Amino acid sequence: MSPNKTWEGVIGGVVLAVGAGCLFYLLIRPAGPALALLMLLSLVTVAFSVLGDLYESMIKRRYDVKDSGTILPGHGGILDRVDSLTAAGPIFALGYSLWQLSV
Repeated sequence: MSPNKTWEGVIGGVVLAVGAGCLFYLLIRPAGPALALLMLLSLVTVAFSVLGDLYESMIKRRYDVKDSGTILPGHGGILDRVDSLTAAGPIFALGYSLWQLSV
């Protein structure tokens, strides 16, 4: 779907997300088995982030569009900067809400 995407990039995203989840956990110090749930939420969020990025790339390829806009020249457009966020943000928000209910 997108030849510039690599497994190294996915692994880097997973490592950063889990690291950010650990830092978040240390900052808010919840009670109970919350760390495992937060790590699971981090992994699910990364998965949706990657899927959002690949989906946007697939749509651009299907319609033979190199850039999704000209606001950020050389960056593939504004959608290339936020595609993973728009896919992962709602998943994290929902997961965080459910996580708060379980703690």
